[in-house]
Amino acid sequence: MWIILELELLKQLTEAKGAPGYEQDVRKIMKEELEKVQTNIVYDNMGSIFGIKKGNETGPKIMLAGHLDEVAFMVKEITKEGYLRFTPLGGWWEQVLLSQRVSVVTEKRTYTGVIGSKPPHILTPKERKKVYPMKEMFIDVGARDREQVKSWGIRVGDPIIPICPFELLPDNDTILAKALDNRAGCFLAVEVLKQLKDAQHDNIVYAGATVQEEVGLRGATTAPYIIEPDVAFALDVGVAQDGPGGNENKPGLGKGPIVTFLDATMIPNTRFRDLVVDTAEKHNIPYQPDVMTGGGTDAGKFHLFKNGVPSIVIGVPSRYIHSHVSMISKKDLENAAKLLVEVIKQLDEPKMKSISYKYD
Repeated sequence: MWIILELELLKQLTEAKGAPGYEQDVRKIMKEELEKVQTNIVYDNMGSIFGIKKGNETGPKIMLAGHLDEVAFMVKEITKEGYLRFTPLGGWWEQVLLSQRVSVVTEKRTYTGVIGSKPPHILTPKERKKVYPMKEMFIDVGARDREQVKSWGIRVGDPIIPICPFELLPDNDTILAKALDNRAGCFLAVEVLKQLKDAQHDNIVYAGATVQEEVGLRGATTAPYIIEPDVAFALDVGVAQDGPGGNENKPGLGKGPIVTFLDATMIPNTRFRDLVVDTAEKHNIPYQPDVMTGGGTDAGKFHLFKNGVPSIVIGVPSRYIHSHVSMISKKDLENAAKLLVEVIKQLDEPKMKSISYKYD
């Protein structure tokens, strides 16, 4: 049943179009799912959304946040020949772009295009040895000229989204889709709230997702003001390093959720981190420490809110993030949800005081 019902939600989330600043389709799905748990819904003025589940009206406030947006592009110019020049929304590596199909999303309809460049047959030997620069790429939507493009309603500023259908691979565990960074986190927020519906806990849980993470953790800056959290969980993906030439001691698919010990934006509260790790070990939930000297998540802003909020990143390893396609393990998602539920059930007022440095 989990595979049929819950994977259908993940399919809807990943196939929805949600460039940074254009997250409305994903937000609509989240709203519908959060309302199924019979929760109140709150928003910030940026578009971040959270459902509320109260265990104790006066208990600690717990923030669970994925992010709605995915790496994408924006139309920045329409050439006289009818091609689209584009700019990235989020971090892209030029080498993954050429010949990929994309959706150009206008006010009234969506057009399919392909990312193109100068043909390799006419490149100089020197050009062939380099990664082709994004600034020289274009998107071909099959138009004859600029006037035809404009007549279709395509305008500068329209978002451009990668195309990749959702698929569960033959091992019945590996999920292939676009935007798993970070619709996996959105899914986890909803799933944990559902599992907490009939569970005993002594706190107030705010579960949902921020906006514009991929362009500078912007929703993570504003969302805490509507919650005033006592602790925060950023629900995100980490970099899987289990491919050829990878490191067997680094995160990989199917070995458990990730718990981030370090990234470029945050060192987590160590007492909070130890609580998560001890909980995983107590309940025999596999987990993988994630230590990254680069990159970051919304927790980089959460933990700096006002006078500081104990924060941590829990999520799943993913292959090929920041490209048109990515992969995660269904089993890792299930264990991430289980770990989050077990940690939340412990977070009463005394436990909160035990992890806060201000009571030393």
